[in-house]
Amino acid sequence: MTALLPPLRLTGATLLRDGALQKRSLVIEGGVISKGPHPEVDLSGYLILPGIIDLHGDAFERHIAPRPSAPFPILAGLRWTDREAAAHGVTTAWLAQCWSWEGGMRGPDFAEQVMAALAAYRPRAQTDLRLQIRCETHMPETRERLLEALLRHGVDYVVFNDHLPEALDVAARDPHRLALWAERAGETPQDFINRLHAAKARGRDVPRHLCALAEKFDGLDIRYGSHDDPDGETREYYRLIGARIAEFPTTVSAAKLARAFNDPVLMGAPNVVRGQSQAGNVSAQHLVAAGLCDALVSDYHYPCLAEAAWTLVDKGLKSLPEAWAMISTTPAEIMGLVDRGALDHGRRADFVVVDAASRAIEATVCGGRLTYLSGEAGARLVSAMQGQRMAAE
Repeated sequence: MTALLPPLRLTGATLLRDGALQKRSLVIEGGVISKGPHPEVDLSGYLILPGIIDLHGDAFERHIAPRPSAPFPILAGLRWTDREAAAHGVTTAWLAQCWSWEGGMRGPDFAEQVMAALAAYRPRAQTDLRLQIRCETHMPETRERLLEALLRHGVDYVVFNDHLPEALDVAARDPHRLALWAERAGETPQDFINRLHAAKARGRDVPRHLCALAEKFDGLDIRYGSHDDPDGETREYYRLIGARIAEFPTTVSAAKLARAFNDPVLMGAPNVVRGQSQAGNVSAQHLVAAGLCDALVSDYHYPCLAEAAWTLVDKGLKSLPEAWAMISTTPAEIMGLVDRGALDHGRRADFVVVDAASRAIEATVCGGRLTYLSGEAGARLVSAMQGQRMAAE
């Protein structure tokens, strides 16, 4: 992990603070936002915005296995993910790892390997990397194993999803897609079909299984929600067991049900940037315009987080403070992170420096540590720090 930045006063920039863009300075000292007279860095022409908090990203899978037949060590994949996240302004990120009957990189064995690797890598991480478990519902036989793994590795976020109906439909209608799915799991198509039917046979135990997990999560202060709710009825089912976070509802009706009960709705930033879902589901832009989306996540592409905020601004759907809150302040509130998500005195020094003209992120600071640096802002910061060292000598 890099050393803390020396005490600095960043001047001349426009800050996003208290929900508004303000011309004022930002002081950092000891890894937190502070006060007092310190050496100045002129960042005129730049925006200083709260660090991005990503609640769901699975792009790390491509760093671990850019091709199904070309895996790399998990630790190496985490290191590359760390750097990619930092380069795109992310200061806190939940990596979305499956716990699924699918097996392969989505099975429990691999999930536990990722948990162990992340625990080993975290002391060296530049970004605050955490883990979200995407728990397939039809796995009641793994409940105790899952709970033990979550406790051992300090996992604080779980979402339930049920992709079994989709998989059964693929098995019945699309042999080619089924073969690709089976190959990804390292199995023959017939073995994969057998796996599907074994999961289906456990259906009667699923409601009791989910309720038991929810009860444990409540006691352990683990946030939990559901993934890909197809309709309002499904969303209501999950919220009744306590799964309040609605991640990627695929229809307006599911999002409306979540909004009716003040459950936070998360959508993919790539959906916003592209103007549509890559899977053919509801448009995130439509949900934002209708007031049915609270926060945006990277999903499969870190660059889209900041780009989505600017897209909402350009389309007149949100002001910059409102749009940026969807990738910083609101995610922090959803996860109960009171020490970040805003540029307030005493909070972690998590922020990004953005060229106001080009909108390029030129610096990322996480916990007072410089995790990414480029461009003119980089030159100004380096010059100021060199000046401090020379003065000290």
